[in-house]
Amino acid sequence: MAKTKTTYRCSACGYQVAKWLGRCPDCGEWGSVGEVASIAAASSGISAGKSPTLATVPGTPARPMTQIDATNAAAFSTGIGELDRVLGKGIVPGSVLLLAGEPGVGKSTLLLEAVKQWALQGRRALYVTGEESAGQVRLRAERTGAVHDEIYLAAESDLGAVLGHAEAVMPSLMIVDSVQTMVAQSVDGVNGGVTQIRAVTTALTSLAKNSGIAVVLVGHVTKDGTVAGPRSLEHLVDVVLSFEGDKHSTLRMVRGIKNRFGSADEVGCFEQREDGIHEVTDPSELFLHHRDIGVAGTAITVAMDGKRPLLGEVQALVSKSSLANPRRAVVGIDSARVAMILAVCAARANLPTFDQDVYVATVGGMKISEPAADLAVALALSSILAERSLPGSMVALGEIGLAGEVRRVAGVGRRVAEAKRLGFKHAIVPAGSLDLPSGIKITQVADLQTAMRVALKGPSSPYSF
Repeated sequence: MAKTKTTYRCSACGYQVAKWLGRCPDCGEWGSVGEVASIAAASSGISAGKSPTLATVPGTPARPMTQIDATNAAAFSTGIGELDRVLGKGIVPGSVLLLAGEPGVGKSTLLLEAVKQWALQGRRALYVTGEESAGQVRLRAERTGAVHDEIYLAAESDLGAVLGHAEAVMPSLMIVDSVQTMVAQSVDGVNGGVTQIRAVTTALTSLAKNSGIAVVLVGHVTKDGTVAGPRSLEHLVDVVLSFEGDKHSTLRMVRGIKNRFGSADEVGCFEQREDGIHEVTDPSELFLHHRDIGVAGTAITVAMDGKRPLLGEVQALVSKSSLANPRRAVVGIDSARVAMILAVCAARANLPTFDQDVYVATVGGMKISEPAADLAVALALSSILAERSLPGSMVALGEIGLAGEVRRVAGVGRRVAEAKRLGFKHAIVPAGSLDLPSGIKITQVADLQTAMRVALKGPSSPYSF
């Protein structure tokens, strides 16, 4: 009899260890490590010269790559330009996509718009809902204008019934909303648990690969914003998309996390309205349409969201504090970087804020996580402290170091070109930047003080820039 060796495996990510642990050292999940039995290699017959696995005749022989036809794997456009931008060129037949997002962000509304555009192109779609009734989906479809004869609805949570609907309808696109509500009767485990989600996803992936039906799975996210369920769920699917948005803003972002058919750095922009969700082809205009030119404390920067340059407005406000520890309030930007910029401005540019409350925020719900906005934050602070507005046709971008130097950032040429397209006339960029476009005035600065003198040129100021 073969000798067994006890090992322990994480049910979330598959990581194996030799002893039981309360927390997986790979993915960090608690209580996911369980005991599994494996056959020891020494007793499997390998040492005796025997093969542990018998070779079988493959159903499809291997062929040279030059003889394989790839026309059946060509992507079909979804009819939504911003969604196609994130996917690459569209949805590939037989692919499996996972769209994850917070409850109420608009995942179902976006997918109803996608199946509507899919049906308008003469292709059949099947929408399977496990969270709502078919009547509820129909009402929302009427509100958004997504009613079509080629869109089939089914309210099912049993995996076997879902597979039966797919066989009967034979769609080219199937939406499963959501994967956490589907139940495989032949598999033990609680609804929405790790075992059930893995079994359901594996079955739907097999359906997609064998039939050529493109399957879109709707998934939930955890409190920290990551995809809920086992980590292997992201490995099973071909594309992982994250649908993000602030409940207090109409702006929605579809962000690529994984894409086997294209770039995973693209971002699609949408706007949630009463009549459904609409794509925003020029999000920079959305962030800047409320801009007040001539007001002190505002600066325009160009951030990169994936490969997409987005212009955003940074606002700063300071006021005399009555507290022992002045207040620091930051919205839309990393608060740690703002604290560092305040320290650098005080030490390198004589901008004291130690006794003042400081408020820094972006406009329009925009979130900036990269350091390229450092210079815009510093200029907005210097503008409000000097009570002098920055030129309305100027953008500023660059990372600020602790020594007060302005460091280069990636994609300066693309950022400045986007600013030029929107009518800006002047750009302050780090010294040594390459591939800069023509037709716009560009000032390269090496340090923070030089940037402040260029941006706030004019009458003398109480601050020695």
